[in-house]
Amino acid sequence: MTMSARITDDWLVAPSLQAVFAALETGDDRVRVVGGAVRNTLLGLPVTDIDLSTTAEPSVVMARAKAHGLKPVPTGFDHGTVTIVSDGVPYEVTTLREDVETHGRSATVRFGRNWQHDAERRDFTMNALYADRDGTVFDPVGGLPDLKARHVRFIGDASRRIAEDYLRILRFFRFHAQYGVGELNAEGLRAVTEARAGLSHLSAERIGMELRKLVSAPGAADTVEVMHDAGILQYVLATPAGTKPFRALRALDAVAAESRDPALCLAILSDGGTRELQQLADHLRLSNAERKRMIASLEAGRAIRARLEAGERGVLDELGLAELLYRHGRALAVDGLLYAWAEVDAGPEDAGFLRALERLRVMPLPVLPVSGADLIAAGARPGPDLGRRLKQAESLWLASGFRKDRVALIAESAERTGD
Repeated sequence: MTMSARITDDWLVAPSLQAVFAALETGDDRVRVVGGAVRNTLLGLPVTDIDLSTTAEPSVVMARAKAHGLKPVPTGFDHGTVTIVSDGVPYEVTTLREDVETHGRSATVRFGRNWQHDAERRDFTMNALYADRDGTVFDPVGGLPDLKARHVRFIGDASRRIAEDYLRILRFFRFHAQYGVGELNAEGLRAVTEARAGLSHLSAERIGMELRKLVSAPGAADTVEVMHDAGILQYVLATPAGTKPFRALRALDAVAAESRDPALCLAILSDGGTRELQQLADHLRLSNAERKRMIASLEAGRAIRARLEAGERGVLDELGLAELLYRHGRALAVDGLLYAWAEVDAGPEDAGFLRALERLRVMPLPVLPVSGADLIAAGARPGPDLGRRLKQAESLWLASGFRKDRVALIAESAERTGD
């Protein structure tokens, strides 16, 4: 990667962003793009959000934005942040800050005009890169060499940076998994390990949000093993952790994008059963949708694995896959297959699993050809009797390899239940 000291990408010259520069750069006030947009551009990665820093105080930012026909929104006014909407695009603008007092989760700050001081209160050197309106990169803390080396390093004293916000423990691992190569920074690793008890001060929501990003990052497999060895992974999951099946799952990235889904990643990383997944979902305050997907993936995957270990290779043939689709739907059938694939550690080149995955993506979803209404019309009584008849019809249909039609199922279900 060739590291440039100037950015020339299209997003920087977009009229909406240039309008913000024009509105705020008045007198001796300056505005610079900061953080992820600069970092990702230099790495050749997509830019999603563009954050700005300025010497102008929040009230001045509000007034100047309004005067230039832009829409300012005081999203974090007391902390110096105003979101300016320009031509429908939101830009988060934050006044330069200096920490006065830190609390482990947040800090008391004062506004300033010193770019060096603003940079020094940030987390990692690669996140403290600024770019002027013309694209010139300003690097006050040595972020460019670290970015070129793909090395995630705390700014200044690592322990002090962590004490300012304990979420930086997880961000250290997440940024390495996303952008880093090679071994983690030794000083940073030592500092986060020593400070891991500070994670107890964080809300479950903040931990859960960071973990979702971490487990789906490109280098997550290696990173979570380091977290496990440091005693941090078990701490944040509050359940035993299975790093080996997680690595096997992420080895499938090239053949299935679902292997990077946070819910599936967390499901297989939790080394246990349904009870442990429920505990994990409670601990991280996961959504009901995430909870259901995790549990369904585990149950489907463990069922496939049990049949494979019993020598039933038919679970991966057309009939086995059709039953998987019928019972779980396409998305969860794929999740279950990937879960089992990872647990047996068959590898991404396993022909049987590869064919099964391909078929699951294109096979039509089986639909039971008889309904409760059909059985009532044929004389079944609503209530328990109807439930037994419908269950019998389903069993007959599955046993026939999905071949029996509506007429046969109505007749045979009546015979089997004695009606």
